[in-house]
Formats: sequence, C-alpha cells, structure tokens
Amino acid sequence: MKPNAFVGKKKAPSAKELGAALGVTHKRWQKLVTELGLEPEWNSYQVKAGWSLKLKQKKRTILYLGPCEGSFRAAFVLGEKAIAAAKSAKLPKRVMKMIGEAKKYPEGWAVRFEEVEDEDLDTILKLGAIKAAN
Repeated sequence: MKPNAFVGKKKAPSAKELGAALGVTHKRWQKLVTELGLEPEWNSYQVKAGWSLKLKQKKRTILYLGPCEGSFRAAFVLGEKAIAAAKSAKLPKRVMKMIGEAKKYPEGWAVRFEEVEDEDLDTILKLGAIKAAN
C-alpha cells in the first residue's frame, strides 16, 4: 500500500499540488468528484497520516479519497442497507468478494479500493449512489 502523498503537510493540498501528486490518475479523481456531485471536505486526523478528501451528502460521508503519489485510494463504510443493496446490484465478482470480506466496524463494513483504476470508476460511482440512497 502506497503512503498518502501529503504526509507531513499541515495544510490541505492545493489543486496544483493534488494534480502533481496524482499525475495521470488525476482525471479519475476528478471524474469521481464531479460525477458524484457531493460536497468535498479535506480532512487530516494527524500530520503523519496525510490528507484525505471526504465526499459528503449533508453531514454524512459517502466516499473517502486518499491521494498517493501516482494513484489514489477510495473507501466506503457501508451500513446494512447499503450492503444489501450492493449485493443485489450487478457489481463485478471481485468487488462482491471485497464486500463479502470487508472488515466490520461499529459504523459498518469498510470497502476499500487500494489503487483506483479506470475499470473501477463505474463501480465506485454505483457504490456511491447506493451509499447515498441507503
């Protein structure tokens, strides 16, 4: 797993810094942010962890994006209703396996895409819509 690109930074990254860190994957990041149409909020729990972008629907976080050098992570915390809806959606087998193996936390199941690829975009958008609706 690649480290966060903004470890040690005290301020959220600028658009220019984000683009430089993400490189060719910046277009994927932008597609998710734009198409989900949710409120972006930069967050850092501690300087040594780096920064992540939360995409929120009102006060509820739908998707977490973590920038790395040349790539980024995407993560959901899915509750029971969202898990049930995801299981009935037509998602790729490997994503269904990720959901089935997801670690359970008090808030729900953590589903992570460690390095988002082009083929993951539609699935992440579907999961975002499922999470927002449930």
